[in-house]
Formats: sequence, structure tokens, C-alpha cells
Amino acid sequence: MLLTANAAWNIFNFRRPVVEDVLARGGRVTVVAPPDEAIGELRAMGCDTVPLEMNVKGLNPLTDLALMRQLRTIFAVVRPDVVLSYTIKNNIFGALAAKSVGIPFVPNVSGLGTAFLSGPVLRGLVEALYRAAFRGLPVVFFQNSDDCGLFLDRGLVRENQAQVLPGSGIDLERFAPVPLPGGDAPVYLLIARMLRDKGVLEFVEAAKIVRRTLPTARFQLLGPADSANRSAFAETTVRGWEKTHGVEYLGTAPDVRAQIAAADCVVLPSYREGAPRTLIEAAAMARPVIATDVPGCRAVVEKGVTGLMCAPRDVATLVDAMTAFAFMPDHRRTAMGLAGRALMESKFDQALVARAYREAMASITSRPLA
Repeated sequence: MLLTANAAWNIFNFRRPVVEDVLARGGRVTVVAPPDEAIGELRAMGCDTVPLEMNVKGLNPLTDLALMRQLRTIFAVVRPDVVLSYTIKNNIFGALAAKSVGIPFVPNVSGLGTAFLSGPVLRGLVEALYRAAFRGLPVVFFQNSDDCGLFLDRGLVRENQAQVLPGSGIDLERFAPVPLPGGDAPVYLLIARMLRDKGVLEFVEAAKIVRRTLPTARFQLLGPADSANRSAFAETTVRGWEKTHGVEYLGTAPDVRAQIAAADCVVLPSYREGAPRTLIEAAAMARPVIATDVPGCRAVVEKGVTGLMCAPRDVATLVDAMTAFAFMPDHRRTAMGLAGRALMESKFDQALVARAYREAMASITSRPLA
């Protein structure tokens, strides 16, 4: 089996359940992605790795054609029984490359990216690429029903191709429930890459407003800045918010459990998601959440039950949700967190995702995975 994505950390952090399931069954796994700090972790698990050169930003016909040729060469040399793909360019150009060498290909649409939030010209171009790439594929996985419905409505996939997964799944033992900190003032934590599309700016502006009436409340950001994404904030900008808005920047962490355990509420005011991993991890640890009422977030949050919701790109409704949480009695916060944990146990167990992939791969290849 071969997995490809636009970053090795994506495979290690988000697709580990599938990798571990195949390795545990005696299969071989090759990861094809731009190398980063996760390469060593993947090799330690038992994966083979192949470096991939790609530009994750924008659409450039020459560089994207080179990416497709590079993937085609790698697929032809490795000759996997099946390719599992994640992230936009790997899904589109990987599908076209796999078709050209006759290798089964299973993409996972884990989010639509900035193209679907952009103008009609760019969106139309991306839709045309998706339509060509996914035509004839046996299975296309989606991480929420909204994205699946959009692809069906626009004729990018057929009903007999589309399947919805419960996100990437979650290790319920590793992300075990932890009692709320129970301090005098709430701690709000946003875990994400420092991108405009993640609602980082709305979080920062809301923090400044909430602190006027709740001066002891704490607001924390955790995640990488200066990423290759077009909507990324520079680290100097993020650190500047510590003085101008009273927001703490925690940098990055390979394991976010300690930061989640120290928070009262995990916040994600994103403009659109696939199935946000940070909200899934927070809910598994029995943390109430605040999220935008958008595709992806809706898939993992039960409004008023496991968390509160606000409107996208709307600081005022985010302020309302943060304030409402601050005055929420402890017993209701605890109940909300436990409801989130119960939802993760019933619908987001990583075993469900691994089984879905096993069934999909068994339906398209008669040989044992290698």
C-alpha cells in the first residue's frame, strides 16, 4: 500500500490508524510526501518513505504537470496494490498519475481548501480537475456529508463512488477523558495552523473584546505559523498579538494532550473543514468546544450538547459564545464535555475508519496488501 499527502506529518498525525492497521496485518506501507520532522517517526513505525517535491500553494500548470509526472514515476517503480491519497493536489494529480499506470487509487477529500472559498474562475478550474481526476475511481472518501453532497450536486463524483468516513478516527485510549481544570477564569485554546481560513484573526479579535469584561480569561494559540499556505500569518504577527490582544502563542507541540488538558474550552472558528482533528481530540478528552456552524465542524459538534457554535467570519457571535461559556456553571461544562466524549466513542473510533479502508481496498484488489 502507498499513501501520499502534501506533508509527511499529515500522514503521521492524521492517517496513523490506517497505517498501523495495515502494518499489524503484515502489509507493507510506503509513504510518498515532502519530507519533514515526521519522516523519522514513520520509518520507526516500519514505513518505507519516498520524498516528493511539490509546491502546495496555488495552481501552476508547469509545476503541477511536473508533480503528476513525478507521482507517475514513483507509482510505476513502487507498484503498490493500491494508493491512498490525502490533500488536494495529491488527490487530483495522484489520481491522474495512477490511472496512467493502471494502479487502483482511493482519494480522501479531507477538506476543500481555499479554492472553494475563492472566486468562480478558480473554483471552476478546480472543479474541472476534480471531475477529470475522479472519473472512474471505485471509491472516493469524504470526511463530512456537506462536502460529499457538494461534490455530488456539482457532478464531481457519482453516488456509487462516494462514502463518508468519521473523519480520520481517534485513538480513544490515547486521548482519554480528563477532568476540567476548574480554575477561576476560563482558558480558551485554538489549535490550528496560523491561517486566516482557520478563523485565527476572529479568535484574536474576540479575545480582545472578551477580556474587557473578563480580564482574567486566557486565550491561547497552538500551531505552526509561517506555513506555505497563502492565508498564513507570519510568526512575528502572531507573537505581536501577545502584546496587542493579550493572546498567548504556545508555538507548536508534537503531542497536544497536555495543552488540551489545561484548557477549559477548545475553539475553532474555521471557515470550512473536512472533519477537524482538533475538535475530535478535544471532545475525546471531554472538553467542551466552540466552533463555527460550517461544513466539517457541524459533523463533529452537536450544537448546545457537546459545544457552542458561532457564525463564520463573525467576531460578534464568537464573543457571545465565549462569554456564554464563561458564565456556564461547572456542572454544565462537565456534562457538555462528557457528551462530546460519548459522541466520539459512538461515531469516531479509529477502528471504524480502518475497517472502512479495509473493505474498500478488498473490493478493488484481490491480492493481499503489500
